[in-house]
Amino acid sequence: MMSMNKLISLLHEKFLSEKTREKTEKIILQIAIVSFFIHLAIIYFIKLDIVDFGSNSELLKNPISAVYTPFSFILIYEVYLLIYYLPKSFTTYITKQYEIITLIIIRKLFKDLSALELTANWFEIKGDLQFTYDLVASLLLFYLIFLFQKQGRLKYNQGKENKPFIEKFVAKKKLIAIILVPLFFFMALYTLINWFTEISISSKSLPTLESINNLFFDQFFTILILVDVVLLLISFFYTDEFHKIIRNSGFIISTILIRMSFGVSGLISTVLIVVAVLFGLAIIVIHNKYEKDTLPENEYY
Repeated sequence: MMSMNKLISLLHEKFLSEKTREKTEKIILQIAIVSFFIHLAIIYFIKLDIVDFGSNSELLKNPISAVYTPFSFILIYEVYLLIYYLPKSFTTYITKQYEIITLIIIRKLFKDLSALELTANWFEIKGDLQFTYDLVASLLLFYLIFLFQKQGRLKYNQGKENKPFIEKFVAKKKLIAIILVPLFFFMALYTLINWFTEISISSKSLPTLESINNLFFDQFFTILILVDVVLLLISFFYTDEFHKIIRNSGFIISTILIRMSFGVSGLISTVLIVVAVLFGLAIIVIHNKYEKDTLPENEYY
């Protein structure tokens, strides 16, 4: 058992230490900056007829859409941060899920900005209308995440009698996080390779923007649902308190709603995302009220 604990600690230090996080941040930010200028250069090369890519993709028409590429790498870093915070704080882990889906909407806004039709018929044009929905949703989500983080920072110290149980729970979360690092890395690599192979060599056509926006993240949130279920089941070994079980179950429902948003488009997708975060916020607010009212018996995970 000790050897297994040492192995978990070693792998956690290797993949998820503060030093590794800082190094990963620098690498991804450098890649993001370089990718932005490469994307920008390709757009201008096409405009100047230096190259003929032969594609009508919106990603290659307007310089504003070049922001889409570095945002994609920033999202990859957010995925890493989600795994990084999983053993440290369950509420921060959920917050990262909400931040990722919000950044996906923000990334989509940059694409939509490059294709806006500034006319008097704003609310009759489907693309402009969706841009309006996403713009309002991003502001609303930003505020909801702020409220969620505020609730997540509320801690109730109940003594140290349950500390050994908490440490065991954290150790299991570390193991899950260690497994997720290579899993998501290979998922991202496979998705990227698969995307390139799907591009037709003859027509040089790119996939639709809708499919690109959902690239990787539909499978990503499917995995998160499974992780949340595993965490819920493990938590039964360490607490049987009703409010904690409901909190963890509620977070699973919230993640499922986010995952469902990738299966639809338009206003329904945006509404599902907002409802998911609203539901998660309601769950943690009610949980904290339970936590406060039952203060002598509590243990905070």
